[in-house]
Amino acid sequence: MSDWKLVKLNFGRNYAHFGEVGIGMEETGDRVRSDTLFSAWVSTYARLFEKDAVEELLAQFPTEKNPKHLPLFQLSSTFIYREEGDRTIYYLPRPLQFPIDYPKDNDLDFFKTYKKLNYLPLEVWQRWYQGEGFTKSDRQELIDQTNKKESDGLLHKAGTFDYSKAYKIGQEPKIAVDRITRATNLYHTGFVQFQWKQNGNEIKSLSGLYFLVYFPEKQEQLAANLYAALYLLGEEGLGGERSSGAGRFEVEWLDLPASWKNIVNPPQALTHYCSIGLFWDNDPANLNQLITDKEDTAYEIIERGGWISSSPSGHQLRRKMVRMFAEGSVFPKQPLGKLVDVTPDEFITREGEYKYHPIYRCGIGLSLPIKISDSSKSKH
Repeated sequence: MSDWKLVKLNFGRNYAHFGEVGIGMEETGDRVRSDTLFSAWVSTYARLFEKDAVEELLAQFPTEKNPKHLPLFQLSSTFIYREEGDRTIYYLPRPLQFPIDYPKDNDLDFFKTYKKLNYLPLEVWQRWYQGEGFTKSDRQELIDQTNKKESDGLLHKAGTFDYSKAYKIGQEPKIAVDRITRATNLYHTGFVQFQWKQNGNEIKSLSGLYFLVYFPEKQEQLAANLYAALYLLGEEGLGGERSSGAGRFEVEWLDLPASWKNIVNPPQALTHYCSIGLFWDNDPANLNQLITDKEDTAYEIIERGGWISSSPSGHQLRRKMVRMFAEGSVFPKQPLGKLVDVTPDEFITREGEYKYHPIYRCGIGLSLPIKISDSSKSKH
């Protein structure tokens, strides 16, 4: 029996720094992608349960050398949630295909507003891509939003245009001190802070990050171990600037809420899949099934790199760069993916053996079933 978990990361009043390839310390992302989350989680798992346990864990995931394994679990990237009154608004990436019944017009007066909606509230996402689809009232609301007119329609009530209210991004000044000359250098680091409020001594998160975990077979002991590792990760912090206390969070490990059950297992048959985690594969046969028909496929490819967080050599080295399919990519078949070996050349002997251990980046995708518009199958 399969099992789903929804995990909320509550940062309270703590800042976080989420770096991305191509941006400097002065900037930060507002969330963490699945490969980064997996790496941080498994690194913590290794410290908690030691080398043999983590090697046994990773051996049960598909890789280039052992592609036939089914993964023990799959996880999504993190996305933003907001608490609003007695409800929680979960945001999902907007698929890179138009929703069901999207207008055929080539020159839409609301298209710029529509395209800015990179993330949709769960109920809008479900209605557009699993339910009745895009409606005339949705069109009018987008027109009103474009023209800065007030509206009380379904999109507004769902929080479609309120994504940016969940967090603030700012910069903090930092001082770097040269270890030899003791010379100082001023720089700034970007931080993201999610909404919170204080009642007496209690700090309550009003927004934060969440992600989904899917276990193809229910494994209570593995789930308990993963929860313990994630709890420790929350104490240490996620992202950069952890030595300054950034990125610390509390974990809510939840059974899948009722609002999600028809989304992960829709009652009706759907035609496509939308990735909600990064996906990587190098098997031409698998890729041909996913991207041969351009009308059925829409994807974005991003580069993933970064530094090895705890190098066994004592040296700071970069992982090998790898290109992955981003969240929101749409495929006619369900993508699975693999762990990709990104071990630096310095960690490999001339004979091709690892000096320490392989270093993986997670390209095992997690996706949700959707239906797309028959009238407009194109990447946008």
